[in-house]
Amino acid sequence: MSRLVLAGNVIADLVIEIPALPERGGDVIGTRTELTAGGGFNTLVAAGRLGTEAVFAGLHGTGPYGDLVREALAAEGIRALLPVREDGDTGFTVAMVDAGGERTFVTGFGVDARLTEADVASVERQLRPGDLVQLSGYGLVMPVNGPLLSRFTAALPADVTVCFDPAPLVADIPQALLAPVLARTDWLSCNAREARLLSGHADPGTAAKALRERLAPGAGVLVRADKDGCWLAAPGSADGGGSEPVHVPGFPVRAVDSNGAGDAHVGAFLALLGQGFDPLTAARGANAAAAYAVTRRGPATAPDRTELMAFLGDDPLAQRLAGRRGGSRPAGRRTDGRSERGPLSGSP
Repeated sequence: MSRLVLAGNVIADLVIEIPALPERGGDVIGTRTELTAGGGFNTLVAAGRLGTEAVFAGLHGTGPYGDLVREALAAEGIRALLPVREDGDTGFTVAMVDAGGERTFVTGFGVDARLTEADVASVERQLRPGDLVQLSGYGLVMPVNGPLLSRFTAALPADVTVCFDPAPLVADIPQALLAPVLARTDWLSCNAREARLLSGHADPGTAAKALRERLAPGAGVLVRADKDGCWLAAPGSADGGGSEPVHVPGFPVRAVDSNGAGDAHVGAFLALLGQGFDPLTAARGANAAAAYAVTRRGPATAPDRTELMAFLGDDPLAQRLAGRRGGSRPAGRRTDGRSERGPLSGSP
């Protein structure tokens, strides 16, 4: 079985529900607050609950936020590859969720923003063939972490699958760091706003196609469209060709809290892909996992396999999930640079 390795941050999330954002210089009374582990934690949880081993390859500090992160990781059976840092605490995000479910973030990083060459080398030594490495744009915008993570990603061996989520700060990533990451990316997963910023196209399907053309042959793109599901531009051929992007419909639900939905989508997609499912089936499963997640309060609300199958009901995808709980290693790049992934196939 493949592992999901998060080469990113797990930080504390202070979630505050508010009626609406205050005006500049104003104030607003929150209706509910919650302090939980967040950041890449949600992606790790989503993959782990579907049966994929998830490991954390980022930094965690000494202090209340670091303690919270480690306790949350341990509760989900997620192992940390790097030891505790003694020179500071883990960072945190304030996530303000308004009455319409829209999220606004303010982030303050801690030791998680201070990787070293030794940290990166330690992670490299612990990678295994067939691993799925998840990288976030948050890491690339950090002055210290960015160059290290860009070089780390560009040098990953062909038997490791790289998934890159550019994150909301995509416009702030230096091109000198972004270009090598995109050149090595096997799967690019972003929301519609991030896709527009990267491609210049507002239409998600058009953006997905344009972004696939920016990646290496054999890479694929997912553009997440919230309640509308996602657009899938499946991996193309070695000559750069590929089928037209496919709209993968979402699952209608009453959203309660959208915080962490994108992370649930990414984690579920990679888990199912790593278990041998084709990209279209993995994308449908990811849509279902994200839909399930937004019906529950809290950032780490991705379903386990039993919950996901119950949510799907009589959808044929539920039977496919029940029939395959593992599989061959994820298709990655061959040493000749061509993709080992199969074509977009199979009815979900």
